[in-house]
Amino acid sequence: MTHLQELTGALDRRLADADERLARIYPGDRGVRQPVHTVYVPADAFHADLVAQWGRQALQVLDSHASTGVEMAEALGLSPVTAAAVYDRVLDKLTDEPVEDLRIDFEDGYGPRPDDEEDAAAAAAAQALRTALDKGVAPPYVGIRFKSFEHETRARGVRTLDRFVGELTGSGPLPSAFVVTLPKVTSVDQVEAMVLVCEHLEESHALAPGSLRFELQVETPQSVLGPDGTALVAPMIHASAGRCTGLHFGTYDYSASCGIAAAYQSMEHPAADYAKAVMQAAAAGTGVHLSDGSTNVLPAGDHAAVLAGWRLHSRLVRRSLGRGYYQGWDLHPAQLPSRFAATFAFYAEGLPQAVERLRAYVQHTASGFMDEPATAAALAGFVLRAVECGAVSEQTVREQTTLARSRLDRLARRPGVSTAADPAAPASAQVNAAPESELRHFLTACCDVPAWVDAVVAGRPYAGNEALFTAADSAARGFTAGDVDRALAAHPRIGEKAAGASPQARWSRAEQSTVSTDASSATLMAEVNRRYEARFGRVFLICASELSAEQVLAAAQDRMTNSDATEAAVVAEELRKIALVRLRKGLRT
Repeated sequence: MTHLQELTGALDRRLADADERLARIYPGDRGVRQPVHTVYVPADAFHADLVAQWGRQALQVLDSHASTGVEMAEALGLSPVTAAAVYDRVLDKLTDEPVEDLRIDFEDGYGPRPDDEEDAAAAAAAQALRTALDKGVAPPYVGIRFKSFEHETRARGVRTLDRFVGELTGSGPLPSAFVVTLPKVTSVDQVEAMVLVCEHLEESHALAPGSLRFELQVETPQSVLGPDGTALVAPMIHASAGRCTGLHFGTYDYSASCGIAAAYQSMEHPAADYAKAVMQAAAAGTGVHLSDGSTNVLPAGDHAAVLAGWRLHSRLVRRSLGRGYYQGWDLHPAQLPSRFAATFAFYAEGLPQAVERLRAYVQHTASGFMDEPATAAALAGFVLRAVECGAVSEQTVREQTTLARSRLDRLARRPGVSTAADPAAPASAQVNAAPESELRHFLTACCDVPAWVDAVVAGRPYAGNEALFTAADSAARGFTAGDVDRALAAHPRIGEKAAGASPQARWSRAEQSTVSTDASSATLMAEVNRRYEARFGRVFLICASELSAEQVLAAAQDRMTNSDATEAAVVAEELRKIALVRLRKGLRT
């Protein structure tokens, strides 16, 4: 071994923990489509056909005020060439997918109501969403915004969330792209509390661990800058246990909290830009999406008012896109034409150069730019976003770049289209697509043995379920005494129900559900636990799935005669079986 090999080996060992931490905390792009907007509607205004209704209303407004590409160019200040290129695509979008992401609002858009009225609205909205899902007319992304964790609204917000989720999942599965919005976040503590709420609701409504995800609304100065002068947005993301999918900026709440006069509150105010710059730095590399806020100037009224509203909205959309904020809020059907026209124009005008530079980078030819891998990733990401929102077809991109979608995904450093949030996806697909930090969190809940977690993560991508479970099983057969001792710390005594709402606790309770809890069995189990612990110095561990109390007691009695070495091997084998049961159950194969 040379002196350089010795040095680099020492560096690898010294930096191993830092490398792991960096990969876990900053897993990169999640590989999922980001919607270009989120539409907010008051909960009592939502109905199953709302998306189609908004599409029809948007088309009517467009026909009334800009019925041709030439008129759109004039209305939005686009070049005639760009307007001609995007006009028909805007029409198609408003017909086929007028709303990409919908938030049913129980917060500011709904306001304070009597409890019985909000309870009824939560149930009705959930039923309407189920109808939309069953009819195939729901948007690709959907969720609710409930009231904040401020003391005055906390109980009402959690009650609405529980009622909505219970009503929705009582008649069918939770949509894979369902997300809830936590507004007016003021502390990391509130994010940690939101994780506990999600875990509790998953257990209460029999949902798979990790099913409920949330986005944070950054609309208070406290969420940007803490009392000690530190930026709190990044800790908030990392306190979410991998559940945070987005940061949404709340223009008007934030501006008002900063003391900005109403006439000057805007998405482009310097105070807003500062907050969004902090958000952008905090979310970089985490896979958390960013969304800008809204304008409260609506394109409504006479022809002049509609055009003025469109021009303002279009300019703000383009401004956000140019600053790396690829999503924003829309509050009115008449904003949809300007949203999609501005977005499609942004990509139509940028695609020729992006395609040329990307093709030159891949083919190692001259383009007039000295592009590096990071820039190539940005170029590929730009092209993919254009495809995903409908600004250009995938076939056109392939013809112009000569690159298949899979190659663009790799260039953009995407893991591929994620199915991790879809419990109906094959287990191997979920594992392959999951962000590493989330996968590690899930696997640790299955079995808290770092070497086993590392092995399963390192084995990706898996060709199928058989390959995944074979690899997990093989890695579990190498458990050491130290691995077993570490994992046992998370296991309750047999016969004792684990407390809490964590995945480990829920799985433990389910695994022991067939073990009788009558007084006689409980007394015998307690005595067996006492004798076993006195004999071996550890809790009695057995994979109790589908075992009766009698079978568990008989196994314990048999194992009392084992030697220390034999029993250690038996415990490791039981731990292996539990890990695989939880892996299969958690992935819902």
